[in-house]
Amino acid sequence: MSKVRITQVKSVIDQSKRQKATMEALGLNRISQSREHDLTPQIQGMIRKISHLIKVEDL
Repeated sequence: MSKVRITQVKSVIDQSKRQKATMEALGLNRISQSREHDLTPQIQGMIRKISHLIKVEDL
């Protein structure tokens, strides 16, 4: 299973509650914060929903 690094690049201010909850579920709380996750179907769905707020890199 591959791993990805997800970095928050935009603020969640003025975003929906669902998008804010998704960011929190990924462990992202502030801009420039990064987390590494296994690339599961659940994580892929989260990435798709908030792709405009994050940057994704393969590891």
